[in-house]
Amino acid sequence: MRVFRVAAMIAILAGPAYAQTQPITPRYGDIDKPAKTQQEIDNDREAEKAYKNSLGNIPDKGPSDPWGNARSADAPKPVTKPVTKAAKVAPKPQAKTGATAN
Repeated sequence: MRVFRVAAMIAILAGPAYAQTQPITPRYGDIDKPAKTQQEIDNDREAEKAYKNSLGNIPDKGPSDPWGNARSADAPKPVTKPVTKAAKVAPKPQAKTGATAN
């Protein structure tokens, strides 16, 4: 039984190592493509030129403000009150009178 466990552990550990040694098969796009003909090259140039011209036809969009509808354009700034001498002086606490029993 112990031999069977050891053999199973070796098989489990050897599986991923064996998978890494397999030759890599060519994936999509890895296969060498035949050289392009002059007509294909000309078609690609024309398509690229048409694409660039179409980009020039798109009008420029001004700066966008995603929060523009959430706030007004001329938001008023909060008015701060000037600090006076009376505001700086804290009032004296009053003495408690009477019973404090609840």
